[in-house]
Amino acid sequence: MITMDSYENAILVHAAISGSTNCLLHIPAIAHELGIEVTGDTFDKLHRNARYLLDVRPAGRWPAECFYYTGGVPAIMEEIKEYLHLDAMTVTGKTLGENLERLKQDSFYERCDKWLQEFNKRYCCSVTHGGDLKKEDIIRPYDKALGTDGSIAILKGNLAPEGAVIKHTACPKEMYRAVLRTRPFDSEEECLDAVLKHKVERGDAVFIRYEGPKGSGMPEMFYTSEAISSDKELGRSITLITDGRFSGASTEPVIGHCSPEAADGGPIALVEEGDLIEIDVFERKLNIIGVNGEEKSAKEMEEILVERRKNWKPKEMKYRRGALRLFSEHAVSPMKGAYLEYND
Repeated sequence: MITMDSYENAILVHAAISGSTNCLLHIPAIAHELGIEVTGDTFDKLHRNARYLLDVRPAGRWPAECFYYTGGVPAIMEEIKEYLHLDAMTVTGKTLGENLERLKQDSFYERCDKWLQEFNKRYCCSVTHGGDLKKEDIIRPYDKALGTDGSIAILKGNLAPEGAVIKHTACPKEMYRAVLRTRPFDSEEECLDAVLKHKVERGDAVFIRYEGPKGSGMPEMFYTSEAISSDKELGRSITLITDGRFSGASTEPVIGHCSPEAADGGPIALVEEGDLIEIDVFERKLNIIGVNGEEKSAKEMEEILVERRKNWKPKEMKYRRGALRLFSEHAVSPMKGAYLEYND
């Protein structure tokens, strides 16, 4: 019942609704348990040229409940129907295509329309929106999509050889291509303190490292991202890069799951104050391109990183016992799902 076709369907819906970057952990990890390989590269491949249709918060304008009132996931599937595997079997005992047809026969969308009308009456959308809210305001038609390149991208380069994820639908367009100065911190607490004390400036690439699966269990970098986004000017002019993860509510340029992680000796552990970072969402690039504010050639940068690696020392394990100790020892890359892997 659960096949690669059903996973591809899920990822295409994820692209259409601008789903959370956390799905890049959950879906690959579940697939792994079934012997199916789904990675960050799978997401990137399927998101390219996929339509982004859903206009709800945090990336869009309307409350998430409006998605339900306009037909929810089935309505999204109807818009991207020709790209889905409609013959994929589901838990109903019928195929996806059969389920979608049954919903139309059972007047599902007519019921949804009544809920939307009730929402309009409750919140006076005719006053705030210049007219009653319609389905097309929430779920865009396929040919009038909000975006045509999905909602996330996997960036790679000498900073993240295995990849890092950005939810570009929540990223200001001016940050799709940028060169920034690095400000590395070895924990979220250190970084948050610097942000709150206004020690982070426009043009900075703020790093939070040693917060990946092996480093600290991969917690959500919620407080720092919220502190940055609360300053609208700062939120549009800096980037937060981490081997940790983010909430689906992040609304500024944030790049997470940077792999290999710092605790595994990934290049993110080698970043120093004042390095230059290149971000290019269009070309899927994430590179260290300079030192002390001065750009270097790719070969020079490679030699510098080799020297830094010679001086790098692993940090002591954060967790000494229990389940988190086991997780720290056996977690795989975030780009594979950060599941536990044991040698036989």
